[in-house]
Amino acid sequence: MAIIASIGFLVAMFDFTYIPWRDFYFRNLPIVVEHYDRFKGIEPHRETQRYLNAVEQLKLTVNQTGLASAQTRSWLQELDTLSVSLIQNNPFQVAEKTGNLEKIKNQVRDRVQNQSAKGSFQTFWSQAYLTKAGWDKEIDFYDQKIKPLIVTNYYRRLDLSGNYIDLFWQIDIIFIGIFAIDLLGRVYYICQRNRNVSWPQAIVRRWYDLFLLLPFAQFLRVIPVLIRCDRAKLINFDIVKSELNRLFVGQIVNELTDGVVIQVLSQTQAAVKRGQIAQIIRGYLQQPHIDLNNTNEIEVLFELILELIVYRVIPKIQPDLEAIFRHLFQKALSESPAYRNLRLLPGIGELPAQAIDRVVKEISGSIYIALTKVLEDPASGNLSRRLAKTLTQSIGDEMQRGQTIVKIESLLYDLLEEAKVTYSSSKEI
Repeated sequence: MAIIASIGFLVAMFDFTYIPWRDFYFRNLPIVVEHYDRFKGIEPHRETQRYLNAVEQLKLTVNQTGLASAQTRSWLQELDTLSVSLIQNNPFQVAEKTGNLEKIKNQVRDRVQNQSAKGSFQTFWSQAYLTKAGWDKEIDFYDQKIKPLIVTNYYRRLDLSGNYIDLFWQIDIIFIGIFAIDLLGRVYYICQRNRNVSWPQAIVRRWYDLFLLLPFAQFLRVIPVLIRCDRAKLINFDIVKSELNRLFVGQIVNELTDGVVIQVLSQTQAAVKRGQIAQIIRGYLQQPHIDLNNTNEIEVLFELILELIVYRVIPKIQPDLEAIFRHLFQKALSESPAYRNLRLLPGIGELPAQAIDRVVKEISGSIYIALTKVLEDPASGNLSRRLAKTLTQSIGDEMQRGQTIVKIESLLYDLLEEAKVTYSSSKEI
């Protein structure tokens, strides 16, 4: 059934493209045009066919009686009349090949060097011109340049409603009948296998097969064809399906993530504006603390931050701290009159600076050792936890006084607004 569906789709696409591509089929597959024209109501156009027949009779007459005979002159006059009719009536319009007529006129104009279309045909089909230019040469020009443009013209019949005749349904009905029987059989099998499934539900399960039954929009049949070929293992679409899934799922996830992030920032911003942050802080400080895991998270966070500062941050910034201490000591000493007098003594000017460096290193080293001992001593740990508790309580109490909480809420609101704008700008880029 997958192969039959593929054949049916290819036949439908052939019919869909037959009219635009008829010239190609005419030149390369004339037997196809010979048998398929009748399904489109196509037949030779009488006027262009009469023109082609007249040229063939002229060739036959010239071969039998010569170019200067009266019979040849008669056929040349007939061709001159047919050429004028060809220009005036434009029999190429029905087949939408008016461009071919323009090409024919331009070819003849250039050939005889005459700007008038009618005059150029009159000159071309004259005994004087054909004798002077050479019969064989000019008739070869006609066969190679003019005849191929005329022979592709056709007439297409109309039905009673005024539309072009199209009998493709006589072919398509065969495929539609096959697919209709196949769909009924599959629906019946689904309903028999599962009694809880109704006929409409079973048809919905095979929704893609409905496109095979439509006598119009045949290009939609590519959907069931691809599905059937994939299930029949005639074509492997695993790579395509995985890539499409990745593309669509990734796009959906990105859109949902963007929406969630912006929504969370907006709701947090609204909460700050309504003063809920202050209410949360007051509620946390005033209400009894509910412990869910036997851990005071604030104390643990305080200890972690303290460890991070002592073990990771201070070693990296110790040179900068020493530079600050050295600057403060030097500034204090420079303001002392005793230090200024001491620097004037010979050989002692550099000693205060060396002493300052030594004092700074000893102070910074002593502070760092003291901090590490605080973290490593269990008793000091208890003191640090008490400090964290007292610090938290004090910060909470002070935040509730005066305009501190108002300033914090204002800054948080502006910070969230900047975060929203920054996030949106980064997604657009």
